Amino acid sequence: MKVFDNHKPTLVVVLPRFPYPLEKGDKLRAYYQIIGLSEVYNVVLFAINDKDVPQSSLEKISGYCTRVEVFKRSRLTIAFNLFLCLFSQRPFQVGFFYSNKNERRMHALLKEIKPDHIYCQLIRSAEYIKDYHDCPKTIDYMDALSKGMERRIDHAPWYAKRLFRNESIRLKNYEVRIFDYFEHATIISSQDQAFIFHPKRKNILCIPNGIVPSFFERPQIKTDKDIVFIGNLSYAPNIEAVEYISSQILHKAKNISCLIAGATPSALVQKICKEENIELLGWVDDIREAYCRGRIFVAPMMIGTGMQNKLLEAMALGIPCITTKLAGDPIGALDGESICIAHTADEFISIIQELLSNKDYYEKIARNGQDFVRDNYNWIRSNGQLIELMRES
Repeated sequence: MKVFDNHKPTLVVVLPRFPYPLEKGDKLRAYYQIIGLSEVYNVVLFAINDKDVPQSSLEKISGYCTRVEVFKRSRLTIAFNLFLCLFSQRPFQVGFFYSNKNERRMHALLKEIKPDHIYCQLIRSAEYIKDYHDCPKTIDYMDALSKGMERRIDHAPWYAKRLFRNESIRLKNYEVRIFDYFEHATIISSQDQAFIFHPKRKNILCIPNGIVPSFFERPQIKTDKDIVFIGNLSYAPNIEAVEYISSQILHKAKNISCLIAGATPSALVQKICKEENIELLGWVDDIREAYCRGRIFVAPMMIGTGMQNKLLEAMALGIPCITTKLAGDPIGALDGESICIAHTADEFISIIQELLSNKDYYEKIARNGQDFVRDNYNWIRSNGQLIELMRES
């Protein structure tokens, strides 16, 4: 553990998941924020988790924290709290991460620690500390979860549409209610900010993610695929993207070779890749190696919210990216200059073929994309915004 410094204020960081390994966007954001926050705070980590945390993961985070507390939930607790949500307006996502026993333990620790500030990531963990008022608190909405759930309605099977619609409404109402329990609020993009329907949503500070310097250094590895897609392959928007690549792009352009890589590929992803002769990689220790095996990064994101780290990382590595307006807008790169936006499968195929055949256009998008990320996405700058906001308290 990092040595406690009496000259630094104490910050408690509350997370819905332990922030390592970095296979999910919320974990990546939390991990690099903790690194930056530890420069000016004694960081105490409260991480909710449904399983034991491996020692190797604890070691990755303990060097930045003066104390780490893991709050486990049993499957029985999860099931019971989801059942209780049926009789309240609490979102099921909030109920999934909640435990009354853990809340009592957390408040007992807060009385002992007496933090100067509390930073809570996502509304999923807000229920634990919303009623603690002995210090200022900041909530990071990160994404507009309600909008992400709403976008899944049209893509859901008929029997699940009502559930998704109901959960979207619950999330939307909870995002509004929880705002007033915190002194400050942050979010990842202005697009997500617009979907938090609190009258003071303009007071939510937009703090984007950054990119670590190593992503501007390409590993020495052979590029052997035309296109590549990377993401957490058990996450619905990424599964949807893999389906789209298979059925809408590769099915029409059979000469395009493809690599899909990422943690925990779902049964559907495994089936798709096997049937379509797509190379599938699971977890990769240095994910840059997976990115760099593809000439073009293709991300047909049709649902979800937030900022796609996968696009920022690919652009930083100098790989031209093609994506949808949904994923491209939060990044802010100019279509046809630093990134390529496609609206239909035919447009995806046309842009892929243009990039593969036109060396000058390929190099232009690659170079401009890398420069754009270098100029606009920096963890030092983003963490500085967060620290400045907290110091206002």
